Amino acid sequence: MTSFAKLPIHQYPRVAGRTSDDTAYWSRLKSPVIVKEFAAINSVQFSPVRPHDFCVASSTRVQVYSSITQSVKKTISRFKDVVHSAAIRKDGKLLVAGDASGLVQLFELNSRAILRTLRGHEAAVHVTDFCPNTSQILSASDDKSAIVWDVPTEKPIRTFKEHSDYVRAALAAPENDSLIITGSYDHTVKLWDTRADESMMTMSHGAPIESLMLLPGGGLLASAGGNRVKIWDILSGGKLVHAFSNHQKTITSLAIDGTNSFLLTGSLDHHVKIVSLEDYKIVHSVKYPAPILSLGVSPTNSQIVVGMSTGILSIRQRAVKTEDIAKKQASSTRVRGGTYQYFMRGASHQPEDADMRIESKRRARLQTYDKLLKSFQYANALDAVLTGPPKPLLIISMLEELIHRDGLRIALAGRDERTLQPILSFLMKYINNPRYTALLVDVTNIILDIYAGVLTHSLVIAELLQKLKFKVREEIGVEYQLAEVMGLMDTLMAMSARDL
Repeated sequence: MTSFAKLPIHQYPRVAGRTSDDTAYWSRLKSPVIVKEFAAINSVQFSPVRPHDFCVASSTRVQVYSSITQSVKKTISRFKDVVHSAAIRKDGKLLVAGDASGLVQLFELNSRAILRTLRGHEAAVHVTDFCPNTSQILSASDDKSAIVWDVPTEKPIRTFKEHSDYVRAALAAPENDSLIITGSYDHTVKLWDTRADESMMTMSHGAPIESLMLLPGGGLLASAGGNRVKIWDILSGGKLVHAFSNHQKTITSLAIDGTNSFLLTGSLDHHVKIVSLEDYKIVHSVKYPAPILSLGVSPTNSQIVVGMSTGILSIRQRAVKTEDIAKKQASSTRVRGGTYQYFMRGASHQPEDADMRIESKRRARLQTYDKLLKSFQYANALDAVLTGPPKPLLIISMLEELIHRDGLRIALAGRDERTLQPILSFLMKYINNPRYTALLVDVTNIILDIYAGVLTHSLVIAELLQKLKFKVREEIGVEYQLAEVMGLMDTLMAMSARDL
């Protein structure tokens, strides 16, 4: 006596996945540590020296967090107004910060003592950073100016005042002591030389500039304004090389990873997206619970720190593989005789290919729909797959099996309003799926043939048929539009081939 063959579930080809080595690399940054600050987090920056602690500017204080314990190591609260920016010098000994009163202050990190107070801005300072020449500081303010300060004398070396709106982004070129780049809410990016009185180059972004970042090599500049990032070639006179828009709202911060291979963008749409600098395509995206104002990446790529408008600070760390930890623990743990672990040893052993295996044959348990198919109850078998949560592949496989058995018309006939409704609902939901369209159109035609004279007797069935009609009509309209586009493309391709 032959065994009954269970219903074969139809398998469609899988769509090519987007998982890559880069995606897997960045997706291991998990287990976020959440810290609640008192106010919006305006600035996050990592120290260039080990162990790469990071400073966070929020409310009227700057806090330095340990990158190892994620706890606060130092708090600098000698401010009378909101702190908008903070940066650590490349030797990790000094910190500069700017606040809403227009003051720029220089601190020694160990003692938290104020070393310099620089007065010259007339509005809030949103950018402070150290120049490559460590005795100089760059600041940018809402008074439409940017200033390069000399730390020993506490006096401005050069003041740049060509912008007509707030200057919210500025940076000093790391390989050129005299090169300064500023971005303003007047939609322009300007290139300055501290030895000249006027700007050397102006680039129009088309939106208020929120952040600037020099890409590896120093020849390319990334500017963030609105929901777009634009890449400029400085060496070619400010030529626009590339532009991309991967966010729905304003991009507030840019960062480069430790390998200089990826650009990270943070936005008010709650997302941080990681873009490959090879082809400017997204390799990974992380969603956060609030709009993002600041973003920092550790030089070792082991942490991503994000500051949000609600005062939430998120610290994501690279996850350690649990299987590696388990193997290490298993190798270091010795099982004592007479214990349960000793008795169960070897239960997880995997046999080699050359080992002889003794397998017991188990009778496969049939599902409810298989039992009904086995007893030729086609209508009940179809009802069995239609009940419960929708499983499109299972239902499609059942319909194909019924067609193969010449039992589809039998399964669909003799139904009332209650038993016909699930079938029409499934048809209405999936008839425009390209994988199922051909089969479901045939099923629809059979239903219309069987119930043509009585379909309008039920208001529920009539309403479902009307929705199905609208959906088919809409799909046909899309097909017509695609045909027109294809015809237009064929014409353009023929004309271009003729010109060649």
